[in-house]
Amino acid sequence: MTLDIPNLKDGGTIKDFDQRLRDEAGEDLADIIAEEPTSKTQIIAIYGKGGIGKSFTLANLSHMMAEQGKRVLLIGCDPKSDTTSLLFGGKACPTIIETSTRKKLAGEEVQIGDVCFKRGGVFAMELGGPEVGRGCGGRGIIHGFELLEKLGFHDWDFDYVLLDFLGDVVCGGFGLPIARDMAQKVILVASNDLQSLYVANNVCSAVEYFRKLGGNVGVAGLVINKDDGSGEAAAFAEAVDIPILAAIPQDDDLRKKSANYQIVGSSASPWGDLFAGLGDAVAQAPPVRPAPLDQDELLGLFDASETGGNVVLEPATDADMRGKNAKPKVSLEVIYDDV
Repeated sequence: MTLDIPNLKDGGTIKDFDQRLRDEAGEDLADIIAEEPTSKTQIIAIYGKGGIGKSFTLANLSHMMAEQGKRVLLIGCDPKSDTTSLLFGGKACPTIIETSTRKKLAGEEVQIGDVCFKRGGVFAMELGGPEVGRGCGGRGIIHGFELLEKLGFHDWDFDYVLLDFLGDVVCGGFGLPIARDMAQKVILVASNDLQSLYVANNVCSAVEYFRKLGGNVGVAGLVINKDDGSGEAAAFAEAVDIPILAAIPQDDDLRKKSANYQIVGSSASPWGDLFAGLGDAVAQAPPVRPAPLDQDELLGLFDASETGGNVVLEPATDADMRGKNAKPKVSLEVIYDDV
């Protein structure tokens, strides 16, 4: 039930607000196509399957870019709010959404220092997300960016803004950088496994879809994380016609340092050159239009004996569905005897 309670802020009602949320949730983001970005700031959206190593890659990439003299803003757009954890030594960064809610209840305005923190020359913040079962993560992303605009996002002076997005969620909010041309280019993070490449291919499909509608976002390339040398991710990059920006090896030293929240994207680290190269590649790579694969083409990158690629779809029958309840059905069809 919806109550028509006056809303003192804008003179509307709770019913009006409820309907507006419903309208926004059903909005086709493809209808909003911005002009090609002209700002000197490179806004780059990074997508990948959950757990594939986006946060590890971004924390170290942003730290290295700052060492190279770049002004970098890292924004976590994943409801897990773990993008900045490695950068801040495992400490939880207060999220924009939870801070905004708390400040609003107290009748206060959110300030930059409430949500943005810095380390090693990197400025970082987390958008956050709702508690389980209490809201849509995509809507949280949208409201988070609305607050960033109020804080002056378009007037900030950065060389790079890196956005960490969860790639295996396809609802509107997570597609904002692509659908609304909020970023100039997308970087994919994947490994040599089918599920992470499926997500990468899905993002390529989204980029191609919005390019056909007049969008400007392209894919700058692929970062292969936990690379075991088996080659499937490299084959994927070649098939969809995007460059490989870096291959981060599957290495026990990297695993341990990541687990202990240690930064390796530094000139003081033996891995520094790797992330310095990635920083240069990210800066210079132009956004290109990918050629996404269909499911069979994606499966074809792997050994069929390992993926089930040789499986043939066998149609089910009505008798199969009815099981023990199956019995002959009386037909109304008229059958003529042969003359």
